[in-house]
Amino acid sequence: MAFLVSLSPLSPLQGARPHSESECTWRISSRDGERVLQLDTYGSPQRKDVGTISQSIQLDEIRAAELVAILRSAFPSIS
Repeated sequence: MAFLVSLSPLSPLQGARPHSESECTWRISSRDGERVLQLDTYGSPQRKDVGTISQSIQLDEIRAAELVAILRSAFPSIS
């Protein structure tokens, strides 16, 4: 699990291979009395423990606002 404290850009990855597809669920929870968005991803159907969370990230309101700005920059057609 990870609680994001910063979002920093990197140069595009050259020759990157596509990642495997994964399901993602989200929920609203709290951390120290503040609202957080939690995203959970699950491994591929070939994974040993199918249906278990493989990665989880949490964003507070500040990081969520940063992510919205990043998404709008990456995908200008999103309003």
